Amino acid sequence: MMDGSTSVIAPVLILLGPPGAGKGTQARMLEEQFGLVQLSTGDLLRAAVAAGTEAGKQAKAVMEAGDLVSDEIVIAILRDRLGDADCAKGVILDGFPRTTVQAKALDMLLAENGQRINAAISLDVEDAAMVTRISGRYTCDGCGEGYHDSFKQPKAEGVCDNCGGTEFKRRADDNADTVASRLEAYHAQTAPLIDYYAGQGSLQRIDAMGEIADIASGLSAIVKTATG
Repeated sequence: MMDGSTSVIAPVLILLGPPGAGKGTQARMLEEQFGLVQLSTGDLLRAAVAAGTEAGKQAKAVMEAGDLVSDEIVIAILRDRLGDADCAKGVILDGFPRTTVQAKALDMLLAENGQRINAAISLDVEDAAMVTRISGRYTCDGCGEGYHDSFKQPKAEGVCDNCGGTEFKRRADDNADTVASRLEAYHAQTAPLIDYYAGQGSLQRIDAMGEIADIASGLSAIVKTATG
């Protein structure tokens, strides 16, 4: 990730937040503003498998056997990806690390390049509001335009604003009970990670219940400070 002709060290940011917190939306905005590259675990695995890298082959064999890809394989895939030229301006990690074991492995990987976590940013949300936000989501079956029972319905009932389609779909796991369970699991899994980065002095928190533009502004300020 680091060009041998320069002393500039590419920043590494982590976005933490439960499903529906807006990580993907905010990461895309940070990409555009700062030239960072968003790296999500799922995308990394799929790309490595498609490219047929050594780590990708290992991941493919594990997934085809119905098992979970090990931390070692994920770290190997991440190491390969961080070496690509487009990561030279820095990256945003989304979905990794998920545990303190992964966090420590990531620290060791970054240390190889003289890098560190510049900021681990927690998008803080209210669980009850998240249940409402996620369980009301649905999309146009034709073009994928997103809608919500409470916050964004088509202008004409049953007709997509974007393509005029009349077929809509909901994710099977976007129901109140499932969402509540996912949030509970997230908090249980991530609480130690929050403590880990707080102990390192790299944790930043932001209220993710406001308007998208306000959240983006707060994130932008954090990133400028962390990477300045």
